[in-house]
Amino acid sequence: MRKAPQGTQAVIRAIRLLKAFSAEGPEPSLQELAAALHLTRTTAHRLLAALESEDLVTRHVDQGTYRLGPAAMALGMQALTGNDLRARVRPLLDALAAETGETATLEVLAGGQMLILDEAAGGRLSSPSGHVGTRWPLHATATGKLLLALVPETRQHLRLPLERYTAATITDLAALERELERAQRLGYATAAEELEEGFSAVAASIRNALGRVDAVISLGGATPRLSGKRLAAMGAMLKAAAGNASRAECADAD
Repeated sequence: MRKAPQGTQAVIRAIRLLKAFSAEGPEPSLQELAAALHLTRTTAHRLLAALESEDLVTRHVDQGTYRLGPAAMALGMQALTGNDLRARVRPLLDALAAETGETATLEVLAGGQMLILDEAAGGRLSSPSGHVGTRWPLHATATGKLLLALVPETRQHLRLPLERYTAATITDLAALERELERAQRLGYATAAEELEEGFSAVAASIRNALGRVDAVISLGGATPRLSGKRLAAMGAMLKAAAGNASRAECADAD
């Protein structure tokens, strides 16, 4: 993690307050935000007031809670629209979703979690979608496990103890290490009901012109459809598709 410039402590704290909002906790209270960032209530209130003045957060007066404001949403949409990686990978996501009927996602590491940067919905009604902008834990997702396997420095972001989300979530480090070794060997990673019961996914990596892992793409859907041989077949297919996209990226750079 890069060291923040001197004299920017208030700015860094304000940014961390914004990053504390999540899909799991979209409307925290002042006390919850202060505790999460180890701030006094006075300091947290002052920073939130400044963010509120710029419409980056809004305050629910009756409940004493906060939500991200319209300015924060506008910044998020501007970042998505102007993201070159998202534009380049979108045709691949559309093709994968159309071919398999499952939901295809593009994910990157952000704040120690996997951020869904883009998504192409599958044609099946039971194929979940609508998660762009949400973040998921590294150890309980196929995308996170693949990044842990292929980019060693990602492991510094593992949050211990490993949180359990379902009965299938891997919470033992030795067991997780075996999964990462398997992902390295296969070139793709899987997660069967490790984040959510009834949902399974497979992931492969997209590399940039320098050969570095730039992002991860995944296919996910209902476990009865994505289990056993089909999950392995989809992993091989996804790995091939990601490899073709990576080679095209290298060719464009030449």
